This record gives sequence, C-alpha cells and structure tokens, in this order.
Amino acid sequence: MPKAIRMYEQGPPDVMKWEDVEIGPPGAGEIQMRHEVIGLNYIDTYHRSGLYKLPLPSGVGSEGAGIVEAVGPGVTDLKVGDRANYASGTPLAPVGSYAEVRNVPAARVVKTPDGISFDQAAAMMLKGMTVQYLIKRTYKVKSGETVLFQAAAGGVGLIACQWLNALGVTVIGTASSDEKCALAKAHGAAHCINYNTEDFVARVKEITGGKGVPVVYDGVGKDTFDRALECLSPMGMMVSFGNASGAVPPVDLGKLKGTLYVTRPSLAPYSAPRADLVNMANDLFDIVKSGKVRIEINQRYPLKEAVQAHRDLESRKTTGSTVLTP
Repeated sequence: MPKAIRMYEQGPPDVMKWEDVEIGPPGAGEIQMRHEVIGLNYIDTYHRSGLYKLPLPSGVGSEGAGIVEAVGPGVTDLKVGDRANYASGTPLAPVGSYAEVRNVPAARVVKTPDGISFDQAAAMMLKGMTVQYLIKRTYKVKSGETVLFQAAAGGVGLIACQWLNALGVTVIGTASSDEKCALAKAHGAAHCINYNTEDFVARVKEITGGKGVPVVYDGVGKDTFDRALECLSPMGMMVSFGNASGAVPPVDLGKLKGTLYVTRPSLAPYSAPRADLVNMANDLFDIVKSGKVRIEINQRYPLKEAVQAHRDLESRKTTGSTVLTP
C-alpha cells in the first residue's frame, strides 16, 4: 500500500503524519501519477498551519513530477508511461502531492519535456510559473527597468533574479544574511541588501538616485510591506504575493498617497484556463532549457521527513529549491 503525508488538524509541523493510504483508480478526467520527486513550497506551510484553511482530513503539498501509471475516462492529452508534472493547490486541483502515488486532474498536468529532469520539474513548476506571471502579467517588466525583489535567495527569488536579468532588468534583492545576498548576486541580482544589517529603504533610494522603483515584488509579507511601499516611485506597484513572515495586516489606504497601486495576485487565477497553464509552463521550460535560468536544488529530504523539511523552511535555514523524495 502506498504511503502519504496526511493531516487531521492544522498547526505546527508535527501535525503531518506518514501513513498508508488507499488509492483507487483515477476517475473521469484524472490521471494516476507515481511521484519521482515532490517540490517543497512555502505555501505548503500555510496549508499546514491553518493560515489557509483546508477541509480535514487532508493531504498537503502543491507540486510533483513523476510517471503516469493510469488514466481515467476522457483523458486524451496524457497516456500511461508519460513523464509529467504539475503544480496544484487550487480549487481545480486540491493539495496532496506529499504522496508516493496520487490521482490528479489531468487538466492541471503537463508533460515534462525532454531536457527537463524530474528534479527540475518538481523544483520549479509552482515557483517558476509564479515568477512567470509576476514579471510578465502582474507587472510586465521592461528592459532597462530596476525592480526590488524581496527574499531574493529563496526558491522563487533565485528564479526571478535569473529571469529578470535575462530580460535586461536590474534587480535589487533583499535577503537575511550576507551569505544569502552573495547567492542572490550569483544568480543575477545586481545589488542585494541584507535587511538585518542595512536599511533597505535607504539603500534602494541610494541605488536609484532617490527615484525608487516602479515595482516591488514582496513574498515576505507582514515584516516588509509598509517599508516596501516607501521604495516605490510615483505610480509604482506593490505586488504582495506571499506571507513568509505572516499575513499583511489591514492596509491604511492613506499610505498609498494617491500615487501607488497594491495587488495581491496568486497562481490559481492566472493558470486556471488550461491554455494559460500550458503557455506558462512552456515559457518556463523554454527559459530553463536555454540555460538562462538554472534550477538548483539546495536541500533534499525523504518524503517521510516532511516535518523536518517544514521546520527548516520556516526557520529560514534553506535557500533556493527544496525537494522531497518518496
């Protein structure tokens, strides 16, 4: 019998349990996948902790890559034996990738192309498609612009630094240590500010000659939101896409000073239409296969040690991408 991580309550990491599970045949429109590699994402901690509520009991996990073992009625785009991967965690595809085997809606799954390994696919889909919509749709960057990307040494940040650099954009990153700043710079950030030892608002103003930046991409949340607003130029956009430090409290609209925009995007609506999902995935695959974006896995854990993986992620001991192996 296959095993999976299950939760019967939401809370600290140890609510996750390693258990035997029964997997029936895939239903209509579903495929059954045997995971080779599973991605770890910060959103998994939101699902586990209760920041994002889930119906219980529940699985956890938003991303996986593996082999199609069976297809349900009506599935035509995938067949048994295909290499495939997905990023779930939307109403169209519930969480549950922390499993040896699971059934997934086929409409949320894409084929893993030649030249992309299982490791890469599992480590990049959610993070990489997040970067894709942030820089090409939420705020479409232009060559020659300078942007601020918070948490530049994280999984999303390292992909973003490289992709933005490839598009001719100057990246100012932030990170929690000099070592993480060095990592961000090695991946394309022109500048990186250690926000534990420097005033990142003052440094952004210094770097930009007092102008500020047209966009801030912020996945940190509560600890950085208010000060990040001060980094924006007139008519600038604050893109708050994550809550690594906790949810952003209610915003006093007066802080926007009549000249700023704030948005809180997520992957789900951008990728809901199947055609958009495929286009986003192909754009990501292409930039990775070109060599302009490298997907580096800096941590690996056995799937049964997901509790420790979450502890390390939340204590900021990790950099770049992390994967779990069944």
